[in-house]
Amino acid sequence: MHAEALEFDLYNQLQDETCAQRIITAKKTLGKRAVILAHHYQRADVYQHADLTGDSLKLSYLAAQTDADYLVFCGVHFMAEVADILSSPAQIAILPDMSAGCSMADMANLAKVEHSWRELAEILEPEETITPVTYINSAADLKSFCGEHGGIVCTSSNAGKILQWSFNQREKVLFFPDQHLGRWNGYKLGLSPEEMPVWDFDEPMGGLTPEQIRKAKILLWKGYCSVHQMFQPQHIQRFREQHPDGIVISHPECNYEVCEASDYVGSTEYIINTIANAKPNTRWLVGTELNLVSRITEEFKPQGKIIQFMSPMVCMCSTMARIDPQHLAWALENLVNGNIVNQIQVPEDEAKKAKLALNRMLSVS
Repeated sequence: MHAEALEFDLYNQLQDETCAQRIITAKKTLGKRAVILAHHYQRADVYQHADLTGDSLKLSYLAAQTDADYLVFCGVHFMAEVADILSSPAQIAILPDMSAGCSMADMANLAKVEHSWRELAEILEPEETITPVTYINSAADLKSFCGEHGGIVCTSSNAGKILQWSFNQREKVLFFPDQHLGRWNGYKLGLSPEEMPVWDFDEPMGGLTPEQIRKAKILLWKGYCSVHQMFQPQHIQRFREQHPDGIVISHPECNYEVCEASDYVGSTEYIINTIANAKPNTRWLVGTELNLVSRITEEFKPQGKIIQFMSPMVCMCSTMARIDPQHLAWALENLVNGNIVNQIQVPEDEAKKAKLALNRMLSVS
């Protein structure tokens, strides 16, 4: 343990350009034994080394299909867990920096969800009336909870389909950890605000009355993405005043008012594809993470497309950014030397139940 930490200290002093060359060399040495997966929010100096890129749903598929010995995940902790769950037992998932987490995922933990489930049992029969749905941005033990209790996983790409599936199983949904994704997709299914109350896990009975719980169709966990919380309706209003012909596209982790004021709402993959397929010389306001927006700004510039970041403040996924060239070089060169560092290994029983929920999602999608 101490040897690994000391070894990384040497990498931490390396310049980015040096690390880039060492990453390229290590990748050539490892060949097909290692594959690097990177989320769209990943910083550019790491993203450039990826073999496979995408949003959470696409990376879930890709993680399940690759036959490499090592799955090096340039994302955050829960993504590497999904790679470990969906890959074969012989494959090893690696997260270059263990501190790359997700503040939204941390807003729902197993103890709080189990406590809420017990509280709901005082009013309802949750096993018969509630489908637990967890956003893929959650820990493996919450996916396992959903697998055990007849629930399912969703992503920002497929949340609408997943909710429809869930309502076909039972009359209500407990949706965690992101309230905004649940609210927007519930709205698209025709649900009213009264049918989608927020469950405040810090309050007894979620801060709701028995009547509110009985009337609810979706109980929205009080969680959110700190990046997407930064976008506000006034940002869209200002853009429309300055550019009446401009087009607004947002991620469904944004609050309801931002989604409602947007022309398009969808996942990172949807945002990229929508702008890619648009007419040349169009102007866009984009409400999602800064690294992605910066990347597509450059990518579509030759088509005359002007792409503007929605917030006047810098909004990037700071935990995702912990995966830097230094950590990636360190992880890969350790593999070259036969050392496995930062392996992500979900306990077998937990992984089995989580895989149930993930496979339900993949079959519905």
